[in-house]
Amino acid sequence: MSRSAHPAGPRHADVLPEGHYSAPPADLNTLDPKVWAETVDRGDDGVVRVGGVDVKALAEEFGTPAYFLDETDFRARARAWRTAFGQDADVFYAGKAFLSRAVVRWLHEEGLNLDVCSGGELATALSAGMPADRIAFHGNNKSTEEIHRAIEAGVGRIVLDSFQEIVRVAHIAQELGKRQRVQIRVTVGVEAHTHEFIATAHEDQKFGIPLAGGQAAEAVRRALKLDGLELIGIHSHIGSQIFDTSGFEVAAHRVVGLLKDIRDEHGVELPEIDLGGGLGIAYTSADDPREPHEIAKALTEIVTRECEGARLRTPRISVEPGRAIVGPTAFTLYEVGTIKPLDGLRTYVSVDGGMSDNIRTALYDAEYSVALVSRTSDAEPMLARVVGKHCESGDIVVKDAFLPADLAPGDLIAVPATGAYCRSMASNYNHALRPPVVAVRDGEARVIVRRETEEDLLRLDVG
Repeated sequence: MSRSAHPAGPRHADVLPEGHYSAPPADLNTLDPKVWAETVDRGDDGVVRVGGVDVKALAEEFGTPAYFLDETDFRARARAWRTAFGQDADVFYAGKAFLSRAVVRWLHEEGLNLDVCSGGELATALSAGMPADRIAFHGNNKSTEEIHRAIEAGVGRIVLDSFQEIVRVAHIAQELGKRQRVQIRVTVGVEAHTHEFIATAHEDQKFGIPLAGGQAAEAVRRALKLDGLELIGIHSHIGSQIFDTSGFEVAAHRVVGLLKDIRDEHGVELPEIDLGGGLGIAYTSADDPREPHEIAKALTEIVTRECEGARLRTPRISVEPGRAIVGPTAFTLYEVGTIKPLDGLRTYVSVDGGMSDNIRTALYDAEYSVALVSRTSDAEPMLARVVGKHCESGDIVVKDAFLPADLAPGDLIAVPATGAYCRSMASNYNHALRPPVVAVRDGEARVIVRRETEEDLLRLDVG
């Protein structure tokens, strides 16, 4: 039986399944570069550093919990994706992973485009100076106000997600005297090998217009007839945290088939195809993500081969990495509060954060790594579960990990690969204050998203 918290209640299973965790690492002090940001290392004094600044100094200045983002690593990953796809393709950073005005400026400087999916994300992008024509606007239920603002601002593309939205966008564009560039998001019936809630191209879910039953073809027919729209391509996204390109191959085959049907029926060869994002990162040493240049080569070859088979000109490819850029660049720093050994089972290590700053473990059963970072230790490894301070038995940060048996209250531990979706999905559950995001580079640390205060909470409570 599993010891994962049941969504309906606090009772855990009584028995740990045999082989439910891997053997402890040979050295608990070693930091696997696969899961830690580029400039993270352990100094001669045993304290972990990022960007040349040690975590004790960071904790003293900025408090815990806090997200620390390696700006050097972020920029390097953004450049790697831009370089891998070259000038004949477009890379849109998926802002939902993590967005701030500093991040927008970095993206602009590194030559990436930006994908947003709400009015708030659009406002952040525009306020930080991202050119509107380099912004794509996603979402399965964009409001009239959001569409109006996007078109008025001049966004480069809007991804249409339903028949209603086709008419809605066209109508608003005509009212504004504009012709809006759009793509149609199609669901291609591909099951990504990932969690049910982040697999997005099978037909039984909320995103896109299905290829099945001719629905996508009908959406294309309608979009081509409307004066307010310029249909530039087809969009497909098959899921998240994916480690191979086989699913993209099936998706590309089906999307290219639709492009061929469009040409044959309407005499139009659409110039773009967006394959979405979803490429995975290493949360643990067991994960083996592919490098951007490998992904670019594979996806380009897949689309080219499919188009040659269909006798189509190869369209311009777009991709949307978000997690793959920002995910590995940050870690969350916590202070240990209480330690509770359970004989024969594991030790519960409680920290000063929890599901309010990282909901992914509770939501997706996500796996994470963790390390003692304020010192080294030669103690024996103990099987630990890192949990938060919230009133939920499912408030788990790291389900199963090995930490030194001499771990004590006041020690600092860090969870790597928390750059994506942790701050974006953070909440005020139990009226917790959302942590700051601190960028570190070349020996300097600066807040790019400040910590919430009790005044922030009370300011919203007008009762």
